[in-house]
Amino acid sequence: MKLKANSVYILMLFLISVVGHSQIKLPQIINNGMVLQRDTNLKLWGWADANQEITLNFNGEIFSTTSNSNSEWEILLPSQKYGGPYEMIFTAEDSITLTDIYFGDVWLCSGQSNMETTMERVSPLYPEIIANSENNKIRQFIVPDEYNFKEPSKDVSGGDWKIANPDNLKQFSALAYFFALDLYNKTGIPMGLINSAVGGSPINAWLDAGSLRKFPKMYDEHKKYQNDSLIKAIEKENSQISSQWNEVLTNRDKGYSSDYLNADYKNWESTKIPGYWKDMKITDSAGVVWYKKEITLLKVPEKAISELSLGRLIDSDQAYINGELVGSTGYQYPPRRYKFDSKILKRGKNVITLRLVNNGGQAGFVEDKPYFLEVDNDSIDIQGEWKVKLGATMPNMKSQTSVRFKPGGLHNAMIAPFYNYKIAGILWYQGESDAGNPEMYSKLFPELINSWRSLWNDDELPFLYVQLPNFMKFKEEPGESNWAEMREVQRKTKIDLKNTGMAVTIDIGEWNDIHPLNKKDVGERLALHARKLVYKEEIVADSPEPTSSEVKGNVVFIHFANVGKGLKTSENDRPLSFAVSENGKDFYIAKAEIVGEATVKITNNKVMKPVFIRYAWADNPENANLYNSENLPASPFQISVTNNK
Repeated sequence: MKLKANSVYILMLFLISVVGHSQIKLPQIINNGMVLQRDTNLKLWGWADANQEITLNFNGEIFSTTSNSNSEWEILLPSQKYGGPYEMIFTAEDSITLTDIYFGDVWLCSGQSNMETTMERVSPLYPEIIANSENNKIRQFIVPDEYNFKEPSKDVSGGDWKIANPDNLKQFSALAYFFALDLYNKTGIPMGLINSAVGGSPINAWLDAGSLRKFPKMYDEHKKYQNDSLIKAIEKENSQISSQWNEVLTNRDKGYSSDYLNADYKNWESTKIPGYWKDMKITDSAGVVWYKKEITLLKVPEKAISELSLGRLIDSDQAYINGELVGSTGYQYPPRRYKFDSKILKRGKNVITLRLVNNGGQAGFVEDKPYFLEVDNDSIDIQGEWKVKLGATMPNMKSQTSVRFKPGGLHNAMIAPFYNYKIAGILWYQGESDAGNPEMYSKLFPELINSWRSLWNDDELPFLYVQLPNFMKFKEEPGESNWAEMREVQRKTKIDLKNTGMAVTIDIGEWNDIHPLNKKDVGERLALHARKLVYKEEIVADSPEPTSSEVKGNVVFIHFANVGKGLKTSENDRPLSFAVSENGKDFYIAKAEIVGEATVKITNNKVMKPVFIRYAWADNPENANLYNSENLPASPFQISVTNNK
């Protein structure tokens, strides 16, 4: 839910009003079913009428305090071992009873859409895990999607704690769930997940005002959006841009005026899917295109529910079967998995109709995605020839201003309310939205880590994050890549800042999807770092990392740490994806081989004085194959070598 800045102000006035008429109020996070951090003194806090005595009855003990003149109060709870369930009774002139409370480890999970991606989206990969997910020791609190530029919010507008089970799990962060599940299975400690992530968000939206002061342009923009009238005007304009564009499109769409849904399509043009409008010579403009596909069924379906899978489409769609709407999606990223009543289908000819809308840029059916109609236990491939007809062309929709992504807004509304809530550590998956400016990210990312640690008053608070995965098309020849630059920033941050852990995911992305579905391996790789940093297990948690090098003639030897029992390749072949350069600009594919347990030998006869070495330096280095004995992939890197002879 998007909350406007003026709405945040109204909300705070409402909270003050509530406090004035109610004796006691707790922040949303302190609620039934919460997980509190074990093995540390805790602050429990809230609001009440000024100068009121507040008592907490917990586990046979009474704790008391008095609210101050600002109606605020806090109670300090001594360190508790993990376990539960417990009950807490807060009393002033009235009382609040909280039940089903556990002590365990609490993790703040933040970033953008790959942190936000739900178990529901990745469900085709993990049906048995979801079916067997009942576990009241793993819980999630979803933070409402809000922003506030004026000041750090004292509370959020909603949210509650949900236990892991097949129903609730649909809304769990997939990455965070697999992280928590792995740790719980190994430790038995209850896990609490605070899910505070927003798809598409840049890193500066998550920085506090104090940090933004170090970046004057960002800080000025942060202050600019403290103007409620400005925000209201922008959001009005955004709404008008979208509604007017769609209104014109609807009026122009011949698919509506000529009833393409029920039209005879035999004389329509033929095209092949998957594929894109421009490549299929349908149109190179924004607009709407109608598709038809005929399917013949030999019998009426026996199962009540069937499914139409349309892979991934750019951009928005409405899908019909035999004239009945079976599903629609408003933007390009979600997988199209439309379940529908099988009664729509019939024996013999069935017609799939798709209305595909694009407001600018590339449009069409994304390649290497699943396109099928599932009836009973049969999967009918619907790729190949379709009929197609242009509904309308349009100018690109005018770009809109995303207020919530402006500097500091998400931090104030979605991070600040939890400063007092003790946590075991932070999980972070973000960077895609900042991939266009790796140099700036190299300043902002360490600032975010250090500032969040300061705000939680813990200089060694574990900060575990995901390096960007492989994405986009594979290129044979070495070249430049912003995604590779971003991975290098992330790698160096791991080296520079203590108590950080980086999960390398260069081998489990998807070239055609910025939201890869495999979140299990990502979560478990992050869990390795938690096991090492937090639970003090003596394990190999890090990916192979270059530590030193030596040059003999035109041969470079790179020595690695974190190799476990030794380096290896994924297919027992020579290491691939290495490149070498004399000047740092012209790189050549290098021949590489593993020497001993922890060294890679690199040569290229065109480069007689090697100075720079790159590994997996590409948007999608799909041939990168260097691993340690624990099956953790080596991080992409660029290093310079010395002692040239």
